[in-house]
Formats: sequence, C-alpha cells, structure tokens
Amino acid sequence: MAPQQRRARSRRLAVVAAAVAASAALASGPGFAAGAGVVRVADPPAPTPTVPTAAATLPAPLPPDPAVTVPPDPAVAVPSATPAAPVTPETPVVPEAPVTPAETVTPSAPPVPSAQPAKVTPAFGAYLDYGARGVARIAELSEWLDGAELRVGHTYLPGDRWHNIEGPPGFLDVWADWRLEKDDRMLVLNVPMMERNEEGVSDDEVRGLLRQGAAGEFDHHFRALAERLVALKVPDTVIVLGWEMNGITYTHRCGPDPEAWKKYWNRIVSTMRSVPGQKFRFDFTPTRGKDAVPWTECYPGDDTVDILGMDSYDQPTGLSFDEQVKEPYGLQAHVDFAKSHGKPISYPEWGLFRNGDNAEYMRRMLAWMDEHKPLYNTVTDYCPHGVWQCRQNPQSSAVYRSLLSGRTDEPTTPPTSPAPSVDPSVEPSVEPSPPAPSTDPTTEPSPEPTVPCTPMDLGDWVEYWIGGKLCFRLDWLSDDD
Repeated sequence: MAPQQRRARSRRLAVVAAAVAASAALASGPGFAAGAGVVRVADPPAPTPTVPTAAATLPAPLPPDPAVTVPPDPAVAVPSATPAAPVTPETPVVPEAPVTPAETVTPSAPPVPSAQPAKVTPAFGAYLDYGARGVARIAELSEWLDGAELRVGHTYLPGDRWHNIEGPPGFLDVWADWRLEKDDRMLVLNVPMMERNEEGVSDDEVRGLLRQGAAGEFDHHFRALAERLVALKVPDTVIVLGWEMNGITYTHRCGPDPEAWKKYWNRIVSTMRSVPGQKFRFDFTPTRGKDAVPWTECYPGDDTVDILGMDSYDQPTGLSFDEQVKEPYGLQAHVDFAKSHGKPISYPEWGLFRNGDNAEYMRRMLAWMDEHKPLYNTVTDYCPHGVWQCRQNPQSSAVYRSLLSGRTDEPTTPPTSPAPSVDPSVEPSVEPSPPAPSTDPTTEPSPEPTVPCTPMDLGDWVEYWIGGKLCFRLDWLSDDD
C-alpha cells in the first residue's frame, strides 16, 4: 500500500471512530450530521415516543423503519397509529424577520382575521415530519403537485412528559414562522391531554388521571402552552386535543371514564381560552367507527368544540369505501353529527392502510372531501399510508397527484354518490366495492439505489437525534480509491 493510500485509509478510520464517539455526545442536543462513509438507511417519519429507562431526560426514540414494520393505526376496534412527536426536535433556523399576518385590510373593506382566510376553498396539506424537515417538505410536495397550494402545516407535540406538552423551546418556532409567511395558512397542532401518552397505562390509572385533570391539577401545563403559542404570534392555531379518544392506545383515551374525560377536555379548553390574545380553535377528532367506545359518548359539548374532525384510514382489511361511509359512527354519521351541531368538519389524518395500494379508495376519499368540504384535511404521508414519501403505493400516488396537481381554486374531483343518513346504532348491509382501476404509475419517481452497508447499533435515542438508523458502506474502506 502506497503512503498516500495509507494516509487516506487512516483518515477514513479516524472518521469512523469519531462517528461512534460522537454518539456519546448527542445527549447535549441535536445537530448531528452524517459524515463521510455514513449512509442514512431510514428516515422514520413518525416517531413513537417511549423514554429509555436509562435516560429519562432524553428524547424518545423513533420507531423502526416503516418500510419494514407497519405501525398500528386507528381503526374499528384497532389501536390507532397516530404519529406522536418526539421530544425536543432539532432547533430550527428562525428567520430574522418573520412576517406577521395582517389583522385588517383597506378601510373600504371589513377586516379579515388571519384565522379565517378570504378564500372559501378547503385547505389541504400533509403530515410530512414532526420537525423542521416537515416544514421544508411542504414546499417540495407542492412542487411535486405542480405548484398546488398547501395551506395546512400539521405537527404533533410529544406526549412523553408534561414539559414537552407545554411546547418545548425551539420545536414550535419553525412552524410558527411558516404559518406567518402567508395570511391564509393554517397551523394544526395535535396536543396530548396526558403525559406518558403511549406507555400502556392501565384503565384504572387512566380513570384516576382523568379525574385529576377534571379537578384542575394539570391546568398550568395547558396555560403554558397557550402562552407559548401566543408569544410565537400563532394564536389562531387549530388544536387537535386528545385525538382518537375513542380507541385504546392513548393515556388520554375516553373509555375508562367518559364523564371525567369530557370535564377534563372542557377544563383544558377554558384554561387555554383564558390566555389574553388567543384565537384557538379546538378540534374534537375521534377515529372512524365505533372502536373501543362510540365517539359520541365522548363529545364534550358545543361550547368547547369548534371543529368536528375524524381520523379515517383505509381499514380494516376488506372494508369497502361504501362501508366506511355507512358503518356505525362512520363517515356519514360524522357529517350528520357535525351538521346537527352546526360545526365544520375536518380530516386531520387520513390515508391508505390495510387494503394496500388502493387507487379506488384514494379517488373516493378525495371526492368525498370535495363534496363535503372539510375546513381542512392532511393526508398522513409516510408508509404505509402515504402517496409522496411512500413509494409502495404507486397507483394511489398517481391518483392523488392527478387530482390535486396545480390546485389553487375550487375542487374538481367528481362527487361521490350521496349516501343516505343512517342511524349509527344500526348495522349496515355490506355492499361490494368496485374494483380499483389500473393506473399508470410511471409518474412516480424511481426509488433511490440501495447502498450495501452494515448497520451501526447506536441505540434508540441516538437514532432519534440523527433522524434515522445509520449504516457503514461496505465499499468505503476499499484500497482501490
């Protein structure tokens, strides 16, 4: 080996040693970047926060690569798969002079609040990532959709401990900056009602926690969050509070004590509304169907609910879109309930799931939303649900792209056949779903080439900071370079 080759090999080995040693320093904060010879082999879009016992003050780890392990999701009697945000994501770069939305227009016209854009067109967007990368990807998705206007930014607060439910410093800033760039944008924030929100807390303990919340023991956490959002100049944030409460996954679930849950919800809303300058809208969002309990039993009342949302994925296996419409507590029951209470609807989470690459579902769901005009919708865009970041759904991706590309005006997808109003307590008859037509997936970009490498086990919390798993390229230490 020539001296020059030996020096190059030594430098590469030194970088490897530095990369491994750097993992010990990551506890001090984000900012680790993959160096030479280190390849990201996964970019998990939806972390599931579980705090390692050996590092209780460290951020929660990311889940496995979604291309290998399918995360659970909300369903009828199926635990939800709502992505929960990680703890203390990387600190975003804050623009020096964010533009504050105008509160008034010209004197000849009445003022238009920034929370109520002048446009009547439904707002849409996608959940793309919980942190700064999610904000950056909004523009990239818009470009893929030929300039379609994505007016909704959607993220989640961590639910592992109270400090993070209050809105950790540096996490919400980048989202606030994005919101403030245009008056008609909307920031949607999922807010857990309990810490340890995905730690499998028993029903008995949940019941006790709900009663403590109803008695006001947790008020100060939500007051701190409200003050944080007002200080960031996003007082019109849509708060999806205690989402999918009718399931069994979250500590903020309703089932163990619906009456205490409703009192607790009302207390949180009243607390956040008491903060000067706030203009929050609160979105009550169950998962579609009955799930563990009927979501109507958890409804806290018209005074504290501004929007009636629903998380609706293409599941369970074999359920046609018509059945999703007609099932008890399904899509039609949701629309009817909202209308009877004078509330706008929303779909904070929706997408593919247990029926695979289902172009017919994608077409029908988009048409359903065009027909019923939700205040906003955000597709969950990671595998197995998504259409842009997930490459395993090419036919659905082609449908989504063809129907939404360039959209800035009124919806153009044909409406679904109107479904009759149904009594949620009556089991519907099963109707077959028409077969999904074959769609040319050639518009989907080619997957990136696979790089042969050996995974490096740096631990869950380290993988959180670097944004995924790392591997060592097998050809990197070759003597032939």
